[in-house]
Amino acid sequence: MLYWLADYLQEHMRSLAVFQYLSLRAILGVLTALGISLLMGPWVIRRLNEMRIGQSIRTDGPQSHLSKSGTPTMGGALILSAIFISTLLWADLSNRYVWVVMVVTAVFGAVGWVDDYRKVAKRDSRGLPARWKYFWQSIAGIGAATFLFMTASSAVETQLFIPFFKNVAIDLGIFYIVFTYFVIVGTSNAVNLTDGLDGLAIMPTVMVAAALGLIAYLCGNVKFAQYLQIAYVAGAGELVVFCCALIGAGLGFLWFNTYPAQVFMGDVGALALGAALGVIAVIIRHEIVLFIMGGIFVMETISVILQVASFKLTGRRIFRMAPIHHHFELKGWPEPRVIVRFWIITVVLVLIGLATLKLR
Repeated sequence: MLYWLADYLQEHMRSLAVFQYLSLRAILGVLTALGISLLMGPWVIRRLNEMRIGQSIRTDGPQSHLSKSGTPTMGGALILSAIFISTLLWADLSNRYVWVVMVVTAVFGAVGWVDDYRKVAKRDSRGLPARWKYFWQSIAGIGAATFLFMTASSAVETQLFIPFFKNVAIDLGIFYIVFTYFVIVGTSNAVNLTDGLDGLAIMPTVMVAAALGLIAYLCGNVKFAQYLQIAYVAGAGELVVFCCALIGAGLGFLWFNTYPAQVFMGDVGALALGAALGVIAVIIRHEIVLFIMGGIFVMETISVILQVASFKLTGRRIFRMAPIHHHFELKGWPEPRVIVRFWIITVVLVLIGLATLKLR
């Protein structure tokens, strides 16, 4: 919005031409979202407390979590508000990729909001029935995948690139829609499963978003893309603004979500942020790199799958409790230790993911 205004007024005020620089708008996106989160956070927490929208805690989990019962949840609405406001202010709204990411994020956020609201406000422990949750996630995922497939302007936009190799690209064809659907929905639910400890999900999400933003900038610049031998996707660079808004909003939320948390993001935040990471990775053609950098999310998801499969097939559990962060808690690790160690692992995995840009 402000980008358009500056573009319109620069004929009269040439100094406004500085807002054409993507790097400046990315920085402003971070600062705007961070400011909104920090300023609005206390008010949002008060309102959630007044509305008695508190988290219910499983009695079969770590006993240290029982003290968290009643902590306000649905704080993800604060994150999404900061992201959307910042993106609308500083992004080029004529860019189709910006709108795809925003719409997908909004739909997944709405699904999470309904689920959270039914759990905490309506006191319905089931929340949104799983079949309806996956139905609406599937509608959004397939819709985004179909739109991207139909509007692809070059062959690289529907190819799967294998990291560590220079010229290995698989033409997905119509299977691109199926693959994209699984990336978006899978990443969304993986982040949601990770969101079980104070700050555990939001910081890895911020770190992965930062790396994806950097890759989006490189993919959207023809010279950098050619030099690094990665896919050039025209217009993808504008996603840097969204990624930076996510970084700012996430860091602002972490101010209140750090241990001991004053507020939880809930499904409204976790499902939306995971879907955002998934669709950005699809657009910039770095899905496999996303799986590397988001290894914590992958590990959490696999732990649940293995736990359920083992119990159904053998009647035994592999872990003391799934997702795996609870396993380490039940082994005696203090919650802050689990959180920080998972953050450290994410830093290493993000660096490995970024290293794939040169190791080709």
